Amino acid sequence: MNFALILFLLTVFTGVMWIAEKFYFRPRRRAEADAKAREFETANREAIDRGETSVIKARNDMYARDTRMPWWLDYTAGLFPVILIVFLLRSFLFEPFRIPSGSMLPTLYIGDFILVNKYTYGVRLPVANTKIIDVGTPQRGDVMVFRYPMDESMDYIKRVVGLPGDTVSYVNKELRINGEVVKQTLVGDWVDPFSMVTLQERTEKLGEHEHRLAVDNRYPAGLRGQPYPRVGNACRYFSNGFTCKVPQDQYFVLGDNRDNSEDSRYWGFVTDDMIVGKAVLIWANFSDMSRVGSIK
Repeated sequence: MNFALILFLLTVFTGVMWIAEKFYFRPRRRAEADAKAREFETANREAIDRGETSVIKARNDMYARDTRMPWWLDYTAGLFPVILIVFLLRSFLFEPFRIPSGSMLPTLYIGDFILVNKYTYGVRLPVANTKIIDVGTPQRGDVMVFRYPMDESMDYIKRVVGLPGDTVSYVNKELRINGEVVKQTLVGDWVDPFSMVTLQERTEKLGEHEHRLAVDNRYPAGLRGQPYPRVGNACRYFSNGFTCKVPQDQYFVLGDNRDNSEDSRYWGFVTDDMIVGKAVLIWANFSDMSRVGSIK
C-alpha cells in the first residue's frame, strides 16, 4: 500500500469523523451539558443569584468539561483540516521526494530533497493517477518523476530525452534525436563525491534546457546487461549503443549519469498514466545546504 493511498484513506476516515463530530457528537454533548447545567442552576439558584463566584465557576467548569471534545475525536476529527490540506497540496500542487541514488548526478545528489510540481503535466486524480484536466505535456529536457514501469509502487526520476514519435539513438556516447546530434560541450574531469570515481563532465542542451551530465569512460556505450522484454521491437541494440523509436503518448528518459543509470534503454518507455510530475526545486540537502535551488 503506497503513501498516497494511505493518506487518501486517512483523509476519508478523519473527514467522516469530523462530519460525525459536527452534526452528531458535538450537538449531543451540548444538549447533555445544557441539561446538567440547568439542573445545577436549579439546585444552586440562591447562590447563583447572590453572585457567589465559586458556584458560578463550578458551573462553568462543569459545562466546559462536558462539552470538551474527547481525546479519540481530537485525534481523528480534530486532525481532519490539517490532513485535508496536506492531501490537497500533495495531490494537486507539490509533492516532496528524496533522491535515493546517483543516476542523476551531477544534477541531483543522493540525499537531495526535491519538490515535484504535480499540475504542470495535467491535474490527476489522487491514487488512480487518472488525468482529469489537460494542462501540459512533458518537454524535452524536463526532469520528470514517474512510476517505475517494472514496479509501479516505486517512483523514479530521469530526464525526458525523447518525445512521442521521436527516434532516439545513443551510439559511441553520442546522442542523436531524429538524426540530429545533440551538442555536448566538454567541461573536464568531475569526481563523483559518493563513489570517488573520476567521470567526464559535459554540458548538453535538450530543448530549452542546458544541463550537466557525467560520462563514464570505463564502460562502452552499449548496454551493461540485457533489456527487459517489455521494450519489445521499439529498440535496436548494438555493441556500441542503441536506437529507439518512441511510441505515441510515451516518453524516452535517460539519467544524467549517462553510463550509470537504469532507464528507458533497459526497460522501455514512460506512458502518460505513469507520470507523477516535474521536478522543479531542491529544497534541502542536510549534508550540503548550498545545493538548495532550482533544478536545471
